[in-house]
Amino acid sequence: MAYLSELLSGLATTLELTVMSLLLGGLLALIFTWLLDRRIPVARQLVELFLVVFTGTPLLVQIFLIYYGPAQFEWMKQSWLWELLKEPWFCAILALGLNTAAYSTRLFKGALDAVPYGEVLACKALGMTKGQTLNIKLRHAMRRVVPGYSNEVILVLKGSSLASTITIMDMMGIAQRLNAQTYDTLGVFGVAGAIYLAMNGSLTLAFRWLERRALAFAPHE
Repeated sequence: MAYLSELLSGLATTLELTVMSLLLGGLLALIFTWLLDRRIPVARQLVELFLVVFTGTPLLVQIFLIYYGPAQFEWMKQSWLWELLKEPWFCAILALGLNTAAYSTRLFKGALDAVPYGEVLACKALGMTKGQTLNIKLRHAMRRVVPGYSNEVILVLKGSSLASTITIMDMMGIAQRLNAQTYDTLGVFGVAGAIYLAMNGSLTLAFRWLERRALAFAPHE
């Protein structure tokens, strides 16, 4: 436990990366899910292409491309975007956010498609508007989303450790620095792994509680 206090000093950075990435990814996933559900031809094809690219390539590759890629173009370095893209913090959040947006979109769209069409017909028969029908559909879809999305949150938390590869001193970045100083690989990464395990365990318990609440009044199918 000699390294615990130093590793915990990077915990805030790890949590900030995770939360900001989930917020960005969740917002984009909702927009993309809406575009897919509306079946707008060009927009749907662009979203599908985005999903293929970001679910079909490793997260580490995405981080490297977003952080190191723009520097290869002089016109990019002269644009206002360079002020953001030269910052490792922004690039890490962008890469993590886009990655989780792709997987969350698949999850959200699948949950919407799993809502029985009979419920939509029932809403129409009751004279509900499209907005009211969508609200009912979303409420039922959310019950299906919680179990899968809990896994996505945990994956983002673990994936945030890759941000250390672009000089961000999160918990894993500090672990790598300590390892380089002490060569105590087993001790340093053992403590770091224990911290990640504790956080993932806490998230799992929290989402299980939320899942029980969400499914408490779910209709039998």
